[in-house]
Amino acid sequence: METTEILILIATGIFAGFLNTVAGGGSLITLPLMIFMGLPPVVANASNRIALFFQNIFAVAGFKSKGVSAYPYSLWLGISAALGAIIGSKIAVDIDGQLFNRILAITMLVGIVITIFNPWGKGSNNSEKMAFKNKFWGISVFFVIGIYGGFIQAGVGFLIISALTIINGFSLVKTNSAKVFVILCYTIIALGVFIYEGVVNWQWGLTLAIGNSIGAWIGSRWAVEKGEKWIKRILIVTVSALAIKLWFF
Repeated sequence: METTEILILIATGIFAGFLNTVAGGGSLITLPLMIFMGLPPVVANASNRIALFFQNIFAVAGFKSKGVSAYPYSLWLGISAALGAIIGSKIAVDIDGQLFNRILAITMLVGIVITIFNPWGKGSNNSEKMAFKNKFWGISVFFVIGIYGGFIQAGVGFLIISALTIINGFSLVKTNSAKVFVILCYTIIALGVFIYEGVVNWQWGLTLAIGNSIGAWIGSRWAVEKGEKWIKRILIVTVSALAIKLWFF
């Protein structure tokens, strides 16, 4: 790798790690970037998981250092999503590169639409919904989210935010703490499948991971300190920027 490529990946990783932690959509930036820089789509998708693995370790640690956690419920969500990720990652390994790019484009559009129309912050105005039926639906939905996350990852943060705020009424801060833990759980499984299949570029993945980890640590602590208002602002800016990118570029 050239020095310029290393600097671009680290800088982009810092931004993506921060974005993934406080909102979502970081992989909608890093994944297309790596494809544009020359990696085959399947390899870019697999290598991005290295960055996500380290990113979410730092994000979980950051939230924990501030005393924010959804454990043990987040563990059950993580197990469910991890099981789904086995299916999703196997699909990702076998998919045609051109088809993958088209699915990524559609995913970006759908993710933005879901995010725009999702009633963010409802959970912060209502009590948390942790009855058996809410937990059942949450765990069931996260199995499907795990399939999607194992397959492509990009935009999964928006889906998780929607699920936890609507099904369980979590605040955005608590939602983000659960989100990074769940993603860490299923990323371990998905990355294992990609490593087994031999489609990971370690040099690119670890370089990106440096940036993602820095961004995640900053983002997790920032999210707790700034709270709901600023997370909502980041969500709105993120969605708007991605929508403009899709529409004009």
